[in-house]
Amino acid sequence: MVNLTPNPSFSLTIRFQLPNRAGMLASVTQAIAGAGGNLGHIDLIEQTRQFSLRDITVDAASTEHAETIVQAVKDLPDIKFINVYDRTFNLHRGGKIRVESKISLKNQGDLAMAYTPGVGRICHAIAQDPEQAYNLTIKQNTIAVVTDGSAILGLGNLGPEAALPVMEGKAMLFKEFAGIDAFPICLATQDTDAIVETVKNIAPVFGGINLEDISAPRCFEIEDRLRRELDIPVFHDDQHGTAIVTLAALTNALKLVHKPLDQVRIVINGAGAAGVAIARLLCKAGATRIYMCDSRGLLCLDRLDLTAEKREFAVTQSGTLANALVEADVFLGVSAPGVLTPEMVRSMASDPIVFAMANPIPEIQPELVVNDVAVMATGRSDYPNQINNVLAFPGIFRGALDCRAAALTTSMYLEAAAAIASLVKPSDLDREHVIPSVLDERVATSVAAAVQRAARQDGVARS
Repeated sequence: MVNLTPNPSFSLTIRFQLPNRAGMLASVTQAIAGAGGNLGHIDLIEQTRQFSLRDITVDAASTEHAETIVQAVKDLPDIKFINVYDRTFNLHRGGKIRVESKISLKNQGDLAMAYTPGVGRICHAIAQDPEQAYNLTIKQNTIAVVTDGSAILGLGNLGPEAALPVMEGKAMLFKEFAGIDAFPICLATQDTDAIVETVKNIAPVFGGINLEDISAPRCFEIEDRLRRELDIPVFHDDQHGTAIVTLAALTNALKLVHKPLDQVRIVINGAGAAGVAIARLLCKAGATRIYMCDSRGLLCLDRLDLTAEKREFAVTQSGTLANALVEADVFLGVSAPGVLTPEMVRSMASDPIVFAMANPIPEIQPELVVNDVAVMATGRSDYPNQINNVLAFPGIFRGALDCRAAALTTSMYLEAAAAIASLVKPSDLDREHVIPSVLDERVATSVAAAVQRAARQDGVARS
C-alpha cells in the first residue's frame, strides 16, 4: 500500500467530551498524531467545571486512515466520543454553485423591462441581428462544461450523475479565477454522434464549450467535429489544459538544468487524451525526441493495436517503459500509480526531470527519488510544483471570450504556456518552484492577455 500524505480532501471534524482537567486534551491530540493524522483547528464548544466539549479538525490520507484516527479517539479512557463528520461531504452538500439574478425586481416597471412585455423588443433585436446575443444576453460570458462521465478524474467511467460534482467544481473555478459564468452539462449518453448533436443544439446559449472527462479515443473525434461545426471556442481540457501547463512547467525546469527542448529525450507514459495532447504541443514547441508508452510498452510501428492518435508517435524502437527511460532526460507521467520505480529514474540521464502527474497517487512517490531528480512535479497540492489545469483553462476562456474568438488555435496554447512560465522570475526559479501557484492571481489575467494577442495574430478574434 502506498503511504500518502494527509490532505484536506480527507478532512474530518471530531466532536468529543472530556473531563475538564489538565492533560486531557493532550491525550486526544497525541492519539491523533500517533495514528498519523494532521491536526488542524481545535474549537471549544462548551465548558463547565466538570467537562469540556470540543471539535478538532484532522486531515487524513484516505477513508480507511480517517476511520483509524476516529477509532484512536474512541479508544481513549475518560473521553466521550460524540460524533464525526466528513468536511468534504459537508462542503458538497446541496451542491457548490447556484444561479443568481444580476438585477432586482422591485416594482412593476422593473418586471416590465426584464420580462414581458419589454423583453420582446430584445427578442426582435436579436432575431434581426443574431450577433446581438453577445451584447444582450448571458452568452458573452457563459461556458458550458460538458461531460459524459466516461473518464472522471482518475476514477473511470462512473456515469453522468457521478460526474456532476466535478463539473460543479469546474464551474466554481471558472467563476473564482476568471469571472466566467459556467454551467455543468452532464449527458446521459456516451454515443459520439449524440454528444456532438446535443452540444450543437445547446450552443446558442454559450460563448464557449469546455469538454471534460470524456474518454479517449472518442474525445478526439468529438472535439474535432465540434470545432468544425461550431463558431465558438471548443476546448477539451483533459487534452489541452494539461498540455499547456505541462509545457509551462517543463520550460522552466529545462532552464534549471540548462538543456534545450529540441535536444532532450522525453518519455511520456500514458497515451490517452492528455498524453497525446502533451506530445502534440511539445512537438509544436520544438521537441524532437518523444517516446510514448501505454500499458503495453513503447508505441512501436510494429504494433497492430495502435489508434490513429497513438500511431502519430510510434517509433521503430520496441520495449518497455524501463527500456525507454534509459538515458532519458524527461519523464512525463499521465498514467497510473506506481508504474515508475526508483531504478528506472536512476537509469535516466544526469539531472533528470520527473513529472508524475497521475492523481491522486502519482506514478512514483516523490520521497522515493528526492535525491535522484533535478526537478520533481506532481498533480497534487501537497507537494511542490503542482501541475494543475486551473492554471490554464480560466485564462484561456477569459481571453477567448473577451476577443470573441471564433476558435482556439495552437498558437494560443503556446502563448498561454509561455505566459504561465514567465510568471516565475529567474531569481525565484528553483527545483521546487518551476510553476506558479494555482492561487496566483496574476495567472488568469496573463494567460487571457496572451490568448487575445495570439487570437488577433491568427485572425480568429472578432472584437
